[in-house]
Amino acid sequence: MRSIGDILYNFHWVMPGEASRAAQAWGPRGVGPFLEKRGIKAVINLRGRNDDLSWWKNETAAAGARGIAHLDAMLDSRKLPTKAMLIRLIQCFDEAPKPFMLKCSGGQDRTSFASALYLIHAKGWQAYDLAAAQYARFPYLHFPKKHQRWLRPFLDFAREEARGMTLSSWITNHYEPASLKAWLAAHGMENFHGGIFTVPTRSPYQW
Repeated sequence: MRSIGDILYNFHWVMPGEASRAAQAWGPRGVGPFLEKRGIKAVINLRGRNDDLSWWKNETAAAGARGIAHLDAMLDSRKLPTKAMLIRLIQCFDEAPKPFMLKCSGGQDRTSFASALYLIHAKGWQAYDLAAAQYARFPYLHFPKKHQRWLRPFLDFAREEARGMTLSSWITNHYEPASLKAWLAAHGMENFHGGIFTVPTRSPYQW
C-alpha cells in the first residue's frame, strides 16, 4: 500500500531495491525524512546543479547530513538532449549507490525519460516494454505537452539507431541531437519538441 508521501511526491520503484523515481520533495524538513524512510542511498537530480536556489541547497544539505550521495544531471523536457547531457546521465546511473532515486520537478516527464533509459541501460533492449511503460499516464502522471511529446519516441529512435549496441555505447559513439531532430521530422513529429538544447535564461520554476 502506498503511503501519503508516495502519492504526494509521485514516488514509485523502477526496479525494487535498486532504482526509484519521484517528484521534488519540497521543504527543508521534508527531503531528508522522505529519503531516509525509503532507504535511498543516492539522489540523481535531473534539474541540474542550481547552487543558488533554495530547493537545491535544502536537497543537497539533507542528503549530505545523512550520507546520501547527490548527483546532478541536466535534462529539459522540451529540448532535445545533447550528447554530453546523455553521457552525464549514464555516468550518474553507474556512479550512484543503490538504491537511488531519480527526480525532476513533478516526477512525470524528465523522470519518465530517465527511468526508461535506466531500464535499457541496466537490462538491455529486451527491457524495451518495461522502459516504455515508464511513460504511462497512470500511475506516473505523464501527460506530455506539445513540445514534450518527443520523450516517448526517443526510445524507438534509440533502438533503431543502436542496432543492438548497448545504450551507453550508442550514446557515447553515435548519438547526435541533429539526427534525433531529423528522425522526428521524418516521422511526422517535427513539432514535438522545442529544438536542440541550449543553456536558457534559467527560471527556478522551470529547473
